[in-house]
Amino acid sequence: MKLADLGKRLLVGRKLRSTQLHETLLPKRVALPVFASDALSSVAYAPDEIFITLSFAGMAAYAFSWKIGIAVGFVMLVVVASYRQNVQAYQSGGGDYEVATVNLGKSAGLTVASALLVDYVLTVAVSISSAAQYVATAIGPLRGHETTIAVVATLLVMTVNLRGIKESGVAFAVPTYLFMFAILGMAAWGFIRYFFGDLPAAETAELQVAPEAQYEQGFTGLLAGFLILRTFASGCAALTGVEAISNGVPAFRKPKGKNAATTLLLLGTIAVAMGLAINVLGNIMGVRMAEDPATQLIRPDGTPVGEEYHQAPVISQLSQGIFDHFPIGFFIVAAVTGLILVLAANTAFNGFPVLGSILARDGYLPRQLHTRGDRLAFSNGIFLLAGFAILLIVAFNAEVTRLIQLYIVGVFVSFTISQTGMIRHWTRLLRTEQDGAKRRHMQRSRIINSVGLATTSTVLIVVLITKFIHGAWIAIAAMVGLFLLMRGIRRHYDRVAAEIAVEEGEEFTLPSRVHSVVLVSKLHRPALRALAFARAARPNVLEAVTVDVEPEETRRLVDEWDRRGVPVPLKVLASPYREISRPILEYVRSIRRGSPRDVVMVYIPEYVVGRWWEQVLHNQSALRLKGRLLFTPNVMVTSVPYQLQSSEIAKRRQERDNGDRRLANRPVAKLRGPRK
Repeated sequence: MKLADLGKRLLVGRKLRSTQLHETLLPKRVALPVFASDALSSVAYAPDEIFITLSFAGMAAYAFSWKIGIAVGFVMLVVVASYRQNVQAYQSGGGDYEVATVNLGKSAGLTVASALLVDYVLTVAVSISSAAQYVATAIGPLRGHETTIAVVATLLVMTVNLRGIKESGVAFAVPTYLFMFAILGMAAWGFIRYFFGDLPAAETAELQVAPEAQYEQGFTGLLAGFLILRTFASGCAALTGVEAISNGVPAFRKPKGKNAATTLLLLGTIAVAMGLAINVLGNIMGVRMAEDPATQLIRPDGTPVGEEYHQAPVISQLSQGIFDHFPIGFFIVAAVTGLILVLAANTAFNGFPVLGSILARDGYLPRQLHTRGDRLAFSNGIFLLAGFAILLIVAFNAEVTRLIQLYIVGVFVSFTISQTGMIRHWTRLLRTEQDGAKRRHMQRSRIINSVGLATTSTVLIVVLITKFIHGAWIAIAAMVGLFLLMRGIRRHYDRVAAEIAVEEGEEFTLPSRVHSVVLVSKLHRPALRALAFARAARPNVLEAVTVDVEPEETRRLVDEWDRRGVPVPLKVLASPYREISRPILEYVRSIRRGSPRDVVMVYIPEYVVGRWWEQVLHNQSALRLKGRLLFTPNVMVTSVPYQLQSSEIAKRRQERDNGDRRLANRPVAKLRGPRK
């Protein structure tokens, strides 16, 4: 086994056959951490964004944080209820894209797809950047290196996902459940201490929050309403990831739709409980956060905290206070929170490749995205997602507050269009359904999706109004660009399909003659093999052609040609400027002009080598010439390989690797005990 193959085996694992796809299906206990980690982990940064956005108006605005948390929780439950209808009606994995395409048309489907693809990239960037902040909070020496941490974490999650959806799910299940128990346990202990009057204030409770200039006169009027809406829009980041389950339905065990709906219900219940608990505890303990903490956070003596101050996330502040008598508890919460934020990107790594595969199947993305890798995962989509996410992380310096402004626009676009499609879906089925029980079920589902449409469209309007100038326009521009790109790719595939399609009754017309040209530079074994191969084809005209670049070499070639009596005429093409490709191209085109109905067959001898650096030393002129001849109509190019000794080494290496692979894949015979 080669070193590269060994490294790949260690990172990715042993190859799986296509027939083993059923072995990768997930039970609900594993599907929950695989598809819900994104939405669950949002409680680690959504409360932060609520407090930070409200800080623009100073401490007076903090009183609205728990109310905004309730509003976000309500939207979450409505969306979960709506998507429980989606996953049972559409189980192919197309999710919102399929719902929109089937019920609203291709343009609506592409709009949803472009929005979701952009949102998946942002999910990875936001989640992992937030994780990097938690790691830097817990480990002081890592502060200032958040971008590097985030890039390394992205590559780690990418590698785990290349091993396949089931293995990544098993690997991520334990940390996800630890996070849920840690947060709910911290919240429960915090409320117990509060009811017994033993809950301490947060470390930042003594700080004051300086409002921005426009709020110095008070938190009232239109400005206050706009800030509350903007805060609500930022808090709705908690809803990202809900749609991933609709794209991942094929990964569930049967009954797929029912299991996916149950997972959605668990996701919504747990996420809302954790989010509200953190929000309420943040108010009770007096957590203070600001977008620019160095100047906005004021010490009791009236001085700003300064540039050296490190603003800890809300969960870190809560756990530090709640576990003031149990420091290990703080580190446990910080560790599992940072870990779950890294793993939250796993939701996108499951959703993006599947959606990309479906779009590739439909001709809207390159077809390579529809190909499964060694572990039956869509490897090309995983690589693509990781690459775009790393670009965003580096461009925005892994700052969650900057990235969050681009976030959630796409997911609410898909939410809104999907709910519209589901309403039309139920309306269409009701026209023909006669069974009373089924009609009542469809009517109830249509009502749920109608409530979902009203809710998500309202949130989408709020998000567009409040976040457009703060960075959401970048996400919208990316969606538009991706939409146009996918339309262009589909037009290209359609144009090629129409061009190569065989019409009814169409027959292949035989050429009048075949004019074969063998390119030679020296009379050596590769040239003789090419001449023999061309003669065996019995063309109507056969000639050898060489280019006179070095007159002395050309003279030696002609003399040896005559001496050996090669039974093929040799034509020498003049080249006053020492070019090789141009004289040959002009000669071939002159043949075509003289006999347009003839086919010109050009034979090019090529060396077959076994080492990569040998390829650099050989065949370069042949490759350039071949590339230009391929664009000439009615000209066929045939490479005649000649294996050098080094190719035999590569051949033996390949045979040895194939033998190792066959041995590894051979069924193991069961040992039988002695006969009685």
